[in-house]
Amino acid sequence: MRRRPGVLVALDVPSAAEALDLARRLVEQATGFKVGLELLMGPGPGVVAAVRELGRPVFVDAKLHDIPATVERAARRLGRLGARWLTVHASGGDDMVRAAVEGLTSQAPDAGVVAVTVLTSLDEPRLARVIGSGSVGRQVARLASLADDAGAEGVVCSVSELGVVAQAAPRLLRVTPGIRPVGAAADDQARVATPSEAVRRGADLVVVGRPVTRASDPAAALRSLVAEMEQAVDTQGNGVGE
Repeated sequence: MRRRPGVLVALDVPSAAEALDLARRLVEQATGFKVGLELLMGPGPGVVAAVRELGRPVFVDAKLHDIPATVERAARRLGRLGARWLTVHASGGDDMVRAAVEGLTSQAPDAGVVAVTVLTSLDEPRLARVIGSGSVGRQVARLASLADDAGAEGVVCSVSELGVVAQAAPRLLRVTPGIRPVGAAADDQARVATPSEAVRRGADLVVVGRPVTRASDPAAALRSLVAEMEQAVDTQGNGVGE
């Protein structure tokens, strides 16, 4: 029977104190924590090391996208601070992704770059305005293959494209944001899915933020989400489901 995906809780809060308080309350259930742009641009990259001290891996969602030399230096710094995973935009090109891998692993040999394919806030019409033509699936497949060739450990994609990534780059770790329990608001996400759908379609890591962190009881919300995923795993193990 396959294991449920790991759960990364997005610490999308404005201060390091809030992030650490939230992480301490959730550390028993969370696989790891995401430190994103709000914290990186607020209290600064040092918050990565502070969260890492809690004993869980840190997914640094910096979404780097610049010339290779600049990305390499930024990745080197974040690796030194304790990033286990670091996101870059695959659309920056294979040289840029490769530079990120080199910078990160020079400081943290066991760390890995995770390449963002198509943001989950983009649906087909919005994506068409960016790239002109081509479906979300085709773009994800193209960028996943590029990331694989450049040495990335994984990619970020929506649950809807997990099968596409499995075909285009089966080696890669599959990380899925846009996770919403049944009945939860989609907020600004366009391509969302439930935790059980993520399990059934083969996610390795799911990233969840507002449904947990803005709940009246974040710990209870996370326990409920994990329980839903465990149930989906059990259902698959019993030969039921997709």
